[in-house]
Amino acid sequence: MTTSTHDSRITAIFGNHEKHTLLQLQDVASRAERAALMADGHFGYVMPIGGVAAYRNRASVVGVGFDIACGNAAIRTDLRAESFDRRMLQELATEIMNTVSFGVGRSNLSDDAPVDHPLFSDPAWEAIPANKGERAKLWGKAQHQLGTVGSGNHYVDVFVDEAGKLWVGVHFGSRGLGHTIASGFLALSSGGEWGDKAKEQEVLLDLSTPLGDAYWELMNLAGAYAYAGREWVARKVVSLLGGRELEMIHNHHNFAWRERHDGEDYIVVRKGATPAFPGQKGFVGGSMGDDSVILEGVESPESAAAIYSTVHGAGRVMGRQDAFKGRAVRNEDGTPTGERDLSTKVTREMQNEWLANKGVILRGGGVDESPHVYRRLPEVLAAQGSTIRVLHTLSPLIVVMAGADVRDPYKD
Repeated sequence: MTTSTHDSRITAIFGNHEKHTLLQLQDVASRAERAALMADGHFGYVMPIGGVAAYRNRASVVGVGFDIACGNAAIRTDLRAESFDRRMLQELATEIMNTVSFGVGRSNLSDDAPVDHPLFSDPAWEAIPANKGERAKLWGKAQHQLGTVGSGNHYVDVFVDEAGKLWVGVHFGSRGLGHTIASGFLALSSGGEWGDKAKEQEVLLDLSTPLGDAYWELMNLAGAYAYAGREWVARKVVSLLGGRELEMIHNHHNFAWRERHDGEDYIVVRKGATPAFPGQKGFVGGSMGDDSVILEGVESPESAAAIYSTVHGAGRVMGRQDAFKGRAVRNEDGTPTGERDLSTKVTREMQNEWLANKGVILRGGGVDESPHVYRRLPEVLAAQGSTIRVLHTLSPLIVVMAGADVRDPYKD
């Protein structure tokens, strides 16, 4: 753990970060009671990805983000990798791509799509304005999208652990529901109407007010929606494999929770950070060509300083346009100069070579998700020090994502 600030509200900084990421963390800390940055952190909208902030009865709309309740789920199955040869895995990868809906604005067309899930009768829906048919429109969109994965960095993976057991892992969030909720409250908080386009700026909602209470109810509805979607997709893939679920590990990493720390009550916002209380398990992904892990939080002074949080992935070192066009050259404050370093451009050949060396079968996925644009997960985990322990290492066999040409407004 490192600290590079005299602000006592910043309780921990893990790993090394660019100056503009640290400046963004300091800005968040100026409004929070406590703040911390995980080792996979990088520059984000208002709050850095990998950031954690604790407030007194307030929630940050942009801190939670547009992909409310983006997170991971992993299922340990009763299957062994030795039961599947390369041809069988190739066929399974294609079947996953053809069965699960990937991409923008897609509907879940499966016969067993969870369109009658109990969350659709949750009273929280009443917090959405009914004028102009907004509530009914969003309810219908959410019903059709439940159990769809989207694009960007969202995926379905099949892994093998150190004992030869197969796992299924998924990563995505609340899709259009969460995006619409976040956008709606940004508009309402700036004096606009639900559905208006609002600037992506910091909005701290007092949860004792009607507007703050409504946001909290709908944020939690989006959380339940994301859980239901990830569980449906992960279990669908287990059924395609012909296996049985032995254990599920499930967590959000774009969310806010009511928590008590050192005898004080807080609203803890984690933006691209995984809750890691002592004994709490989490699934953390690497990249399409690297190992992922199942970990758990441990008790230590560092864990408390981290606000009982850890990484949510390996962390990007290149943006999407950086991958396509070369890394953007930035000033010290993080603003782009307009120039690009063409030598850092990622090609399909580079991506394919990496995956071939690892034996990974890929369906979909663009070079903006190549392993080249991410840190190495073991280094990131090591930087978290004594806050976590790794329980299982998961090596990817199959990775399925939306096609490279899909641009998703609901991505993490």
